Amino acid sequence: MNSIRHIIFQAKSQAYTEEKLIEFLNKRRPLLHGSILLPANQDVKSLVDFVDRYISHVPDFIEAIESIISEAKIEADVQPILTVASNYFLSPPDLIKENSHLLALLDESYLAHRLLEEINDRFMAKTGIPLTPMDNTMANLIAHELIGEPFANLLDQAVLFSAELLLNENKMESESIRDYIETHKMKGWSDEIKRWPCLADKLDIRFEFSEPQISQLH
Repeated sequence: MNSIRHIIFQAKSQAYTEEKLIEFLNKRRPLLHGSILLPANQDVKSLVDFVDRYISHVPDFIEAIESIISEAKIEADVQPILTVASNYFLSPPDLIKENSHLLALLDESYLAHRLLEEINDRFMAKTGIPLTPMDNTMANLIAHELIGEPFANLLDQAVLFSAELLLNENKMESESIRDYIETHKMKGWSDEIKRWPCLADKLDIRFEFSEPQISQLH
């Protein structure tokens, strides 16, 4: 993860890239879906903070998953997924065009976070439990809105293709995986959640849906 963190550090150290990010977010803010609620008078700042955390949490998430799968001895099943998520940073796909480095990292982070979300969802549909105790759906919805359509949809298609390929090559049916499923069906995720890096901590962005229900990004 040091290589990814170095890429992120280099991007953040270039002042002009943050200026480009702020300029980009100023243009995107009026186009965001009406269900996304930003704090008054700090709307762009809250979006900058979100993008910063969204990008920075990619290596944190991957490291957390690596720790979990190492303890469960299911590296052979899961590590290929983490390798693809990491390579979105280390060897970005051709469809990502670099506007400014931070904006490119937003796209790469979206690919990584969406892949982990997609694999988690498919694993849960198959087994009844998530592969890992994470739920970055709301964060990914915000990132999708910031990136904007139709490009965000192209990134989604790339993720779906990667997820399909990965799960076709690895059916997640090893004895270790079966033990992992049974263990967490019995004891839940309380131990892992204590260590899990929470993307939503200290963020002021909320969703307001059509029903009178407000849920904080978490």
